[in-house]
Amino acid sequence: MPIDKSKITKEMLFKALKCETADELMTLAKAEGFTLTKEEAEAYLAELENMELDEEALDKVAGGSYFGSGCFIKH
Repeated sequence: MPIDKSKITKEMLFKALKCETADELMTLAKAEGFTLTKEEAEAYLAELENMELDEEALDKVAGGSYFGSGCFIKH
């Protein structure tokens, strides 16, 4: 089941951006109360790989509005 992105905080996103492997992301997700399969973690890492968020984008993520690159997060 995909993660409800409206429950992802700015802090979680910063931590996820530091993950280098699917296993690291799976461990982080578990610590935050989410469950990811290896395939899901790899897909999320691929999404995060080229992502550079400025302060405005981060504020929008934390507010649950817009994730950038056309990805909207529902409240």
